[in-house]
Amino acid sequence: MAVNASAVKELREKTGAGMLDCKKALEEANGDLTKAAVLLREKGLAAAANKADRIATEGVVESYIHAGGRIGVLVEINCETDFVAKTDQFREFCKDIAMQIAAVGPKYVRREEVAAEELEKEREFLKAQALNEGKPAHIVEKMVEGRLSKYYEEFCLMEQPFIKDPDKTISTLLNEKISTIGENISIRRFARFELGEGLEKKVDNFVEEVMSQAKL
Repeated sequence: MAVNASAVKELREKTGAGMLDCKKALEEANGDLTKAAVLLREKGLAAAANKADRIATEGVVESYIHAGGRIGVLVEINCETDFVAKTDQFREFCKDIAMQIAAVGPKYVRREEVAAEELEKEREFLKAQALNEGKPAHIVEKMVEGRLSKYYEEFCLMEQPFIKDPDKTISTLLNEKISTIGENISIRRFARFELGEGLEKKVDNFVEEVMSQAKL
């Protein structure tokens, strides 16, 4: 079916996909914006998977310093070409990732980086916790696996909800950028420094602070 320009524009603003892709998705979805957005996401995931093996050695080391110099982040994000590394869309993505790390404080980029010893220690803690709660032994293992997912969500960057849009994870955001930019993109590593880290101090809500600063 024919779709009007305003619907294409609305879908593009909602998903960040290209005009032609939005037009095709709307035609396939018979003008249904929600269904078209789902189609674009599915195609984006497929496109990201196809680009995953392509070498990405260009990119940037992005920095983010929280107001007053209390938190500092350095993150290396790679792409395939120097041209893409200089684009506003790629740089904005890098800034968002640096801000995410500053606000939420992950320990790893992805779950595969968690040391086996640490994972086993966490598994044993969660098992003891479930047993102490009086849960039946035959369901404890399932409970442990479910709670491990929460552990990954807390400490692994790729599995955290995006602070600007909690309905999507960083992994989803990355795949969307790969689809729209058209190159493989990889969040390689990061370092996060917090003033007085390891010293006794009051607990702050850094997510709220970082987001409020971003809106200034």
